[in-house]
Amino acid sequence: MTKTRHERWVVGAMYTGLGLTVIATVLPYVDRATSHLLADHIRAGYPAYGQARVDSAVTTYLVLLSVLGALGVIAWLWTTRAVKAGKRWARPAATVMFVLGTGVSVTALLAKDTSGDTGLPPELGWAGMAPCLAALVAVMLLWRRPGVSRKGNQ
Repeated sequence: MTKTRHERWVVGAMYTGLGLTVIATVLPYVDRATSHLLADHIRAGYPAYGQARVDSAVTTYLVLLSVLGALGVIAWLWTTRAVKAGKRWARPAATVMFVLGTGVSVTALLAKDTSGDTGLPPELGWAGMAPCLAALVAVMLLWRRPGVSRKGNQ
């Protein structure tokens, strides 16, 4: 079956979100191996922490972010499959996943820990928000009827 241009755009936005989710999930590991933003952020918030406690906190964040990333990947694959199959429930399911994912991402970006600073450094928090932009585009495209123009073409 040939997909319409509209359907290709929707699926493309969803695959973009999947890719951004994978990148956001891998990024903390890249940080741990290179720039140490997360470790430095924890060290700045908790100056009394020794290296072992900082490493433990980084590991805890890596596990948490990995679980969230894996759940995000599963959600993207599930909703993309539903959209491609033309399931009636695909639009509401994608919308619910968008709301849940955005809620988790905003929480990760803005939540303060006991030091009074955000739990994640801003760079990692904003990276977690990137898939939400693709999700917003996908949901907007899903709810927009194909072939309908805002210029009044009937």
